[in-house]
Amino acid sequence: MSEFGTLAMPDPCKNFFQRFLSRFEMIQPTDNASVSFVKYKGDYYVSTETNFMHKVNPENLHTLEKVDWSKFIAVNGATAHPHYDPDGTTYNMGNSYGSKGALYNIIRVPPEKTEATDTLHGAQVLCSIVPTDKSHPSYYHSFAMSENYVVFIEQPIKMDLLKIVTCKLRGKALSEGIYWDPKQETIFHLIDKRTGEPSSVKYHTKAISTFHQINAFEEDGFLMLDMCCADDGQAINNYLIQNLRKSGDALDEVYNTLCRVFPRRFVLPLHVTSETPTGQNLNTRLSSQATCVHVSQDKVFCQHEDLHGDDLHEYGGLEFPQINYNRCNTRPYRYFYGCGFRHLVGDSLLKMDLEDKTLKVWYLKGFFPSEPVFVASPDAVEEDDGVVLSVVLTPSQVTKD
Repeated sequence: MSEFGTLAMPDPCKNFFQRFLSRFEMIQPTDNASVSFVKYKGDYYVSTETNFMHKVNPENLHTLEKVDWSKFIAVNGATAHPHYDPDGTTYNMGNSYGSKGALYNIIRVPPEKTEATDTLHGAQVLCSIVPTDKSHPSYYHSFAMSENYVVFIEQPIKMDLLKIVTCKLRGKALSEGIYWDPKQETIFHLIDKRTGEPSSVKYHTKAISTFHQINAFEEDGFLMLDMCCADDGQAINNYLIQNLRKSGDALDEVYNTLCRVFPRRFVLPLHVTSETPTGQNLNTRLSSQATCVHVSQDKVFCQHEDLHGDDLHEYGGLEFPQINYNRCNTRPYRYFYGCGFRHLVGDSLLKMDLEDKTLKVWYLKGFFPSEPVFVASPDAVEEDDGVVLSVVLTPSQVTKD
């Protein structure tokens, strides 16, 4: 089975002619749903980024059913990081490919079932967005959502569709068709969740890459978009098996070439019209260092502000952000949690306080924590009243007194 960085070899049991013809077949999408647990209509699934998910029993994690997105809606997959409204409505994104190129699709799955056996029944494409380059759409791992908007980040990590559809013929892995183009700007697309209408105003920033958003919320006519960002897009190839098999100085060399990821906030003005002045910063929020400048009729150029102090550099930046989701998603918030990366894998857990941009750290030498999960205490009053869960790996034997 071919995966992202590895092309499967033809079955040696086939004859020569069958092996030759197999090079002209499309790579079959993986059903290795190893990225995330997701929830649709009250049911739990494990998901990757292809069209296949597995419905699971949350009591014992047994697999119940394999579910194919493309049987319900015209998309070729969906992210493993959907967003949820309080009523259970779920939003996600998936690409579709046709004779005229690719489309980015915002998907909405209703919260209710019509039958007990429902899976993705009733899923709809809320909005389709045309890529800047239809034959080279952007790769995306997730998206952001505020109370009234879905925010899609079109970043300069690009997919060469011709290379991808011919990768088996050329004997190359899927990853060979994905590349970073630093000459292109990053574009934020806002889509109204109620109407499905995309904003005519596009918000641009310099070339950045992002895999995980922290939160997004609306306040005083602005949309605050908080993300973990890097200034290049090479991270897509950081975790190829060739790198992970290295050790010592060779592994250090891989890490030292990586661009660090840091939490940033972009401030997007929501009420830009032809009457809005150009050439001046529209961000009127007190103590905010972000800028947003109306540069032409439908373009606003944004520059971020950091959501951290200098001390985060000591911990190698932050990825895998999590918040108190049920309480704070789409709302103003104070805290988020993540992994610090002083090497190729996370080696610390961080709690960030946005009020004064300070952090607290959990670290033990030889312990490698995974993406944190915040679980609120029953009847919690404060936003950070709860526990942070993380699976911690100890590859070396650790002894304690």
